[in-house]
Amino acid sequence: MASEVTTVSVGIAATTVADAAAGDANALARIVGAHHDDMTRICFVICGDADLAQDAVQAAWPVAWRKLGTLRDPDRLRPWLMAIAVNEARQLLRQRRRHPVVEIEVADGIGSSSADPAGRAAITDLVVALQRLSPEDRALLALRHVAGFDATEIARVMHLSPSGVRSRLARLVTRLRSELRDG
Repeated sequence: MASEVTTVSVGIAATTVADAAAGDANALARIVGAHHDDMTRICFVICGDADLAQDAVQAAWPVAWRKLGTLRDPDRLRPWLMAIAVNEARQLLRQRRRHPVVEIEVADGIGSSSADPAGRAAITDLVVALQRLSPEDRALLALRHVAGFDATEIARVMHLSPSGVRSRLARLVTRLRSELRDG
């Protein structure tokens, strides 16, 4: 027998979404608990700065709560929240017009073998290559490779066509591979 309550992404019930839209702070807290970390990861890829990513997510939650009543399909909660987070991250980058500071981790001790230096170099090269991309390009990559969105979902968020998303992603991946190979 089918359940009367439809299940929204990450186990959030449609009634929880409706309750949050009606102003229930506890319902909103359940939604935040289910989606906050994913939104932070997406914003970090776009911003390249942990503090700025947190600021973007913090700015996204009031927007989401205020507009939750406009969400037509509670099953689309996760993509809808990710879109708000992406927009807030891009807006913060535009407002601040700054380049993020790249933090260099200090090793635990001399001769620490906790991380392979070649692996660290590859990660550093990837971070630098990502920082060279525009926030919109980083958003495309984050939505595809961090959030796992398909081209149609990304197209809705970024206001592009699905075929445009696929071609831009292909060009971005080719560009990154080339930079990492040549770097």
